Amino acid sequence: MICEYKGKTPDIAKHAFIAHDAVITGDVIIGDYSSIWFGTIIRGDVAPVRIGKEVNIQDQSMLHQSPDMPLMIEDGVTVGHQVLLHSAIIKRHALIGMGSTILDGAEIGEEAFIGAGSLVPPGKKIPSRTLAFGRPAKIIRELTDKDFKEMNRIRKSYVEKGQYYKSVFNK
Repeated sequence: MICEYKGKTPDIAKHAFIAHDAVITGDVIIGDYSSIWFGTIIRGDVAPVRIGKEVNIQDQSMLHQSPDMPLMIEDGVTVGHQVLLHSAIIKRHALIGMGSTILDGAEIGEEAFIGAGSLVPPGKKIPSRTLAFGRPAKIIRELTDKDFKEMNRIRKSYVEKGQYYKSVFNK
């Protein structure tokens, strides 16, 4: 379901895949080849939500914001299943592990990896190219070439899956 909220209608790129049961409302922009998976809710009814190209927001995730604090997700980000993103900045090619919570004013650096089930508290900055894990999230180590290859594999697989599902559901 894609709905207007107080004169703002989501702007979804032509090649994005939106699952039939996702809910997207208000001031939301979604870039090309991004995918919004089953049961996901994106509410742009408090501040803007900006989602770049080749981003995947996996099943049952929730995206929202606080007043005057947009949610910004740059190109190539992977957001795992059942993630809560609230008024944060997620930089290019980061990966947010399933079940994680990223809160107001937090910033996840480029190519950073947030381990599954982590909590990134308000205002916390996770440096680029690091693995952070825990509740609250702490830096564990720098990422390796093996980590980047796996993150890239996941990102590419979701672009491919999204395009497949788009072709199946939009016949």
